[in-house]
Amino acid sequence: MSTAGYRLAEGVSLAGRNSFRVAARAEWLADVHDPAALPALLSEPWVQFAPLLVLGEGSNVLLAGDVPGLTLCLTRARIAIVEDGPDQALIAADAGVGWNDLVQWTLGRGLCGLENLALIPGTVGAAPIQNIGAYGIEVGEFIESVQVIDRETLRLRDLGHGDCGFGYRDSVFKRAPEQNILTEVRFRLPKSRAVKTDYAGVGEELAAMGIGGPPTHRQVAEAIGRLRMRKLPNPAVLGNAGSFFKNPIVAAAKADALKNTHPGLPVFAGDSSATRKLSAAWLIEQAGWKGHREGDAGVAAQHALVLVNHGRASGADLLALADRIAGSVAARFGVALEPEPRIVGGRFLPVPPCRSMA
Repeated sequence: MSTAGYRLAEGVSLAGRNSFRVAARAEWLADVHDPAALPALLSEPWVQFAPLLVLGEGSNVLLAGDVPGLTLCLTRARIAIVEDGPDQALIAADAGVGWNDLVQWTLGRGLCGLENLALIPGTVGAAPIQNIGAYGIEVGEFIESVQVIDRETLRLRDLGHGDCGFGYRDSVFKRAPEQNILTEVRFRLPKSRAVKTDYAGVGEELAAMGIGGPPTHRQVAEAIGRLRMRKLPNPAVLGNAGSFFKNPIVAAAKADALKNTHPGLPVFAGDSSATRKLSAAWLIEQAGWKGHREGDAGVAAQHALVLVNHGRASGADLLALADRIAGSVAARFGVALEPEPRIVGGRFLPVPPCRSMA
């Protein structure tokens, strides 16, 4: 059924709309090409009392079963310069814009800041929810405001940076996913900024590209893209959602104790002077999971953080594997792992931290 601003269909397969490429069906699916139509759609009685899933490219979600209620896809994809100053610019991007499309658009106009986030899959609307980050940069640093539809009032609202509650792979939108629907994100980007190349592998990749002097922001984006393509499996070839687990943040004393027992453990600064961030990939690999396969559910051979679908794995198969991985890491190192993707149609079984068994 097509109406002003959106197309509504029943019983739609989502296998081609999630990067894990697992089989799942939406009870109802609405492709919305005009966000102005959202209040009318959301005011329908059957929608008001139904579960709601907002789906972008499906690159940060694990569908562990069929999706009841309404699945909503925002498809409008416009980018515009709202303010253009001598040193910076304010950019507005629709939620349906592909994330890497935005990165390349900004670089092409002499704006910088997003280059370390090149080639991350997904849409602009998903970026604030996860506060996506890579190679030492988090997107929240550049977000000035977001435009949302409040599901309770059905009114359009602008939320400033401070209202978003950004944290490590976290935001108020992730903690309350059904409260707001993001329709637009505004980024304040500088026209000049020192490149950030001190993250592991970036300098080496630039050197391999033959760049001896200070790199441009576009060259950093190219290096990041090359690293991602080499280290992570292509979702078009092998179903995955990128990094499945967050890097755990633990007390500094806990990190020191683990480092004494396991000298090879990578340890980074945490979110305060009292905490440290550990490498989830290292923990998982040391627990023996890298390259592991159970039927068609497995862990990538290139990177221990990436769960993969070798063909016919279900979302429930992948979720069960994630549970087992987290359980083994908790048993060996006394560290709890948390998933990055949103789990729909199932529940990740968190393992409480326990005394290390190593």
